[in-house]
Amino acid sequence: MRYTGPKAKKARRLGMAFSAKDAKVLQKRSYAPGQHGQSRSRLSEYGLQLKEKQKAKVQYGIMERQFSNYFKKALRQPGVTGDILLRMLETRLDNFVFRSGFADSRPQARQLVSHGFFEVNGKKVDIPSYALKVGDVVAVRKTKQPSKYIERAKEKLKNFKTQEWLEMNPGNLSSKLLAQPTPEMIANLINTQLIVEHYSRI
Repeated sequence: MRYTGPKAKKARRLGMAFSAKDAKVLQKRSYAPGQHGQSRSRLSEYGLQLKEKQKAKVQYGIMERQFSNYFKKALRQPGVTGDILLRMLETRLDNFVFRSGFADSRPQARQLVSHGFFEVNGKKVDIPSYALKVGDVVAVRKTKQPSKYIERAKEKLKNFKTQEWLEMNPGNLSSKLLAQPTPEMIANLINTQLIVEHYSRI
């Protein structure tokens, strides 16, 4: 099942902010929740690896089985496995919608995609995990543009600053994937090498 509990508790447990709200909570209480949150013992090597994997799963809203499948696919490709894994996660349709500024969070982006708000290269796609390729154009479907949510989003998109691997066009409510994102491009805070080490020992 997907985690639906208090996100702030998850952020405190993992020591990573997944939203602006989480960041505010961590500023006040950077320790883990619970009676012994301020006096936890040092994590083992395995514990550190597991924690890093959990960070990635929570950040991208992915369950264990699907995350494991992404890792297996990344492992089969030439190159740095951790970087390839991160690229796969970043080029999911729901994450791309979030990165483009259409949604304030990844869960919200996932919901918008599932409700059929977007098309890819002119064709409706309602699968959050849909893998985008360089050159793909994601746009709000014309039938959804009159919605109250999109009307409000239009104003925000005018001043939204995107990352260098995508190009946002507020005028026609579309965004284009310009290049495969690298960890540097997305200001990555997840140590993917620890995730690789975690899977190598199980």
